[in-house]
Amino acid sequence: MQVHQILRSKPKADVVTVEPTVRVADAARLLAERRIGALMVATDGKHPLGILSERDIVRDLGRRGSICLEDKVESLMTRNLVTCAPGDNADAVLEKMTAGRFRHMPVIEGSEMVGIISIGDVVAARLSELAMEKDALENMIKGN
Repeated sequence: MQVHQILRSKPKADVVTVEPTVRVADAARLLAERRIGALMVATDGKHPLGILSERDIVRDLGRRGSICLEDKVESLMTRNLVTCAPGDNADAVLEKMTAGRFRHMPVIEGSEMVGIISIGDVVAARLSELAMEKDALENMIKGN
């Protein structure tokens, strides 16, 4: 399975972005409202500068306390993005996420962001693929 297939299977492919100057408290509120685990940081919505995840916020809360909520997103975001392309293999993406110990990856086509996938998206797609393979094998065995 390829990344573009996973993006098509998602209910809504829009990427939620925030500008780097937004307060962390406002970004956390947006994460909670949208029930998502990460926000892409971009000034134009298409060219990511970084990513801000729940983990980034919790890590800084544990280290510095609630004062970090007044900081700007750019101070907490991860700047060195690991990305994938629509044609990338889902298994390779899963390996990158597991090795890097992160759960969200922006999808870049050309120089623009076209989506974001989570480790949950990749696992769900892989489980669906395995279920279809199992059904096909069972049908072959039964002679259907």
